[in-house]
Amino acid sequence: MTVVYEDNHVIIVNKRSGEIVQGDKTGDTPLSETVKDYIKQKYSKPGNVFLGVVHRLDRPVNGLVVFARTSKALERLNRMFRTHEVKKTYWAITASCPKEPQGTLRHWIVRNEKQNKSYCYDHEVPGSKLAVLDYRLVASSERYFLLEIDLHTGRHHQIRCQLAKIGCCIKGDLKYGAPRSNPDGSISLLSRRVEFVHPVSKMLVSAEAPLPDDNLWRAFRV
Repeated sequence: MTVVYEDNHVIIVNKRSGEIVQGDKTGDTPLSETVKDYIKQKYSKPGNVFLGVVHRLDRPVNGLVVFARTSKALERLNRMFRTHEVKKTYWAITASCPKEPQGTLRHWIVRNEKQNKSYCYDHEVPGSKLAVLDYRLVASSERYFLLEIDLHTGRHHQIRCQLAKIGCCIKGDLKYGAPRSNPDGSISLLSRRVEFVHPVSKMLVSAEAPLPDDNLWRAFRV
């Protein structure tokens, strides 16, 4: 875990693939507890440390996660994420190039909780939710393509599902059609940037994640 931004109300950390943001049935130590321990030790705080989870990243994904350090920030950040006032930009490495170098994807997504997987449809179906994202081709190599993605909605596995739907599944993402996994178990999806108006100070907060320590990501330094 690396702290990218920190003040009295907000903390943004860089999550490594394999870490879970919140506790689940695995019993593994979640990132939220690691951040609490960091705050407790850095500021010598007695008792329990308050930390609010305002959004999540899938376990195999690297990149930025925003936490609230106060209840006031938590309430306002929750609303801001819900009303899409937080701009989230992702980078994805795919083995196939989209037909168009940039565009908008609109699908209807159905989540299957038992499979922990989502399914994309071109039209509305029962139980579906609209999913919208913009993408553009940022760079390419002999075998792979780097896409930058701006999310307009925050559906379960949205980027993974929508890119797979157009034949551009993310490298290493076995669940959505990749032929093989990445050696470290990650998928090549990075929560690259986050930008929002601070919930208390009203100043602009902008943070960027470092690229994962991997030869393929390093080849795409742009």
